[in-house]
Amino acid sequence: MSNTHSPRDASVPVRRPWLPPRWFITLFWHGHRALVRVTRGRVGLWRPKPDGWGALRLTATGRRTGQPRQVVLGYIADGRNLITLAMNGWGAAEPAWWLNLRANPDAMVETRDGRRPFHARPARPDERERLWRRWAEIDEHLDAYAARRQRETAVVVLEPRDGTDLLQQS
Repeated sequence: MSNTHSPRDASVPVRRPWLPPRWFITLFWHGHRALVRVTRGRVGLWRPKPDGWGALRLTATGRRTGQPRQVVLGYIADGRNLITLAMNGWGAAEPAWWLNLRANPDAMVETRDGRRPFHARPARPDERERLWRRWAEIDEHLDAYAARRQRETAVVVLEPRDGTDLLQQS
């Protein structure tokens, strides 16, 4: 489901959904991350809405440097877990933050509700389909965007490490 399209009538032309140029996506990421950093998270982080995603700041350990690395990501909530996609702006390469988490899965996550330690893992096959469908309900072009990538887009599950429910604390 994640990198395939549904069957269609061959006589209907397929129109790929529009994405901004890669330079713009990269510039936007850097600007968004800077905005979150400068405002100490007061601007640029938001909770997911019932029909939308939220934004969080993830701090992971660099796999090569051992230094903290920060990125702002979109997410949805799944019970106590936070779910994001390792999509790299739909570029071909795996995102550096996901490679860092695969090397060292413990990270700090900051949302509008505070900072908490999390453990990252790829979604298990049985939960991946369910979580992908939830994202597809939010973004109708998800499968078409994912089809631009040569590899399957990882669904990343962030599980709280400290036993608290981040989303229920104010």
